[in-house]
Amino acid sequence: MLQNIGIPGLILVLVIALIIFGPSKLPEIGRAFGQTLREFKRSTNEIMSDDKKEEEDSMKKEKTV
Repeated sequence: MLQNIGIPGLILVLVIALIIFGPSKLPEIGRAFGQTLREFKRSTNEIMSDDKKEEEDSMKKEKTV
């Protein structure tokens, strides 16, 4: 869905956002969006590492039994 936007569509979205929020709010919105993505990525990595650790622990238990 978002793959079909293209450069003209992206520019249109940015211009509309600039009109709605104004030039002073856009950096704040971008910063908040970036922090949200960073937190999501960190949480995802933690979940993946927890799953991998549990899998390794279960493999060790199977080998000892």
